[in-house]
Amino acid sequence: MKTKIFRVKGKLLDVDKVKPFTRELKGIKEEDVQEKLYSEFGSKHRLNRDSIIFEDISEITADEVTDPVVKDLI
Repeated sequence: MKTKIFRVKGKLLDVDKVKPFTRELKGIKEEDVQEKLYSEFGSKHRLNRDSIIFEDISEITADEVTDPVVKDLI
């Protein structure tokens, strides 16, 4: 299976404010990327799944990647 690169934009609903985020991750399908972010934000920020809102998940090419960690994985 071939992995793809996804750019995810959304919001984290914290107790006192809304924090926007943009992440770039590798995955086989969109659901894999969503689960990875649920796990990561849940463990690092102690957020429930209903506090994480995904606004846009789009597949991008290797030329569009801005995250240096993802660039090294390509």
